[in-house]
Amino acid sequence: MEEILIRYIPEHAVAPVFELIKNYRVHLKIVNERVTRHGDYRRNPDGRHQITVNANLNKYRFLITLIHEIAHLVAFQKFGNRIKPHGIEWKQTFRLLMLPFINTYIFPEKVLPVVAAHFQNPTASSDTDARLSMILKSFDEPTEQIFMNDLPLGSYFRIYNGKIFKKGALRVKRFECTEVKTGKIYLFKPNAEVELLKVD
Repeated sequence: MEEILIRYIPEHAVAPVFELIKNYRVHLKIVNERVTRHGDYRRNPDGRHQITVNANLNKYRFLITLIHEIAHLVAFQKFGNRIKPHGIEWKQTFRLLMLPFINTYIFPEKVLPVVAAHFQNPTASSDTDARLSMILKSFDEPTEQIFMNDLPLGSYFRIYNGKIFKKGALRVKRFECTEVKTGKIYLFKPNAEVELLKVD
């Protein structure tokens, strides 16, 4: 397992993560990318704890995702299965499990303050924290995708389902964008990843 983990998470995180996997008897499956989630946790009918994490995540996002899912397991064991999946018990558990990893042996200096700030009150997904999402994205392989935050005002873009929009102004924390086909207004987070379209 350690030989597999070293391919997916920072080197100094391997031993403590392996201990967590052993202690909680986690069956870890590394799977193909899923658009809707980075990972998930489930308790199988036979009582085994299964965690899946997307194989395409960079090592910092993979680590955060894996600890996120282990936190579900630990919170359910400690507080019972009637707690909210991302409620206060899970947040507290996630914060405690992540604490040993928030240091410069594991995260680069530029990432550390953003990670530390996130874990003061962790959210259901690292993607809902725009600052964290964007700094983690900087370690991904380059793609054609661009952050909504980086698009020029008035530019046209396409999202994953093929729909085309025109970027509008920032309204509080989201950009107001118009779907070209219907004229409907949609709100996009600054860290939404889209494809910029060139319009002649």
